[in-house]
Amino acid sequence: QVQLVESGGGSVQAGGSLRLSCAASGRSFSTYTMGWFRQAPGKEREFVAVISWGGGNTAYADSLKGRFTISRDNAKNTVYLQMNSLKPEDTAVYYCSARKLGLISTVVGDFGFWGQGTQVTVSS
Repeated sequence: QVQLVESGGGSVQAGGSLRLSCAASGRSFSTYTMGWFRQAPGKEREFVAVISWGGGNTAYADSLKGRFTISRDNAKNTVYLQMNSLKPEDTAVYYCSARKLGLISTVVGDFGFWGQGTQVTVSS
């Protein structure tokens, strides 16, 4: 089991940056593939980024490539999402997720563990 707690959300103007953090408690963090997803009001939860257990493989939603960067520090049991050049359409609740011993995936249902989410609001 792993418990996930996100932080770093907030309000920012368009063009600004935020870095989200997700702290994991429990054993064997380094064996989990970690993902970020987001959900805007009235919309389904969507894939943002994912990183493999060792950090060697990453994937991003096509629309976010070049602006968002996912990384992890297994020594600190933490995964990060650096978000640059933010746009109003990036406004959403951002969720951290974990997949035990799995390949990287962009599918919500492949992740068994979720944080409570952190709100990101981008104003124009």
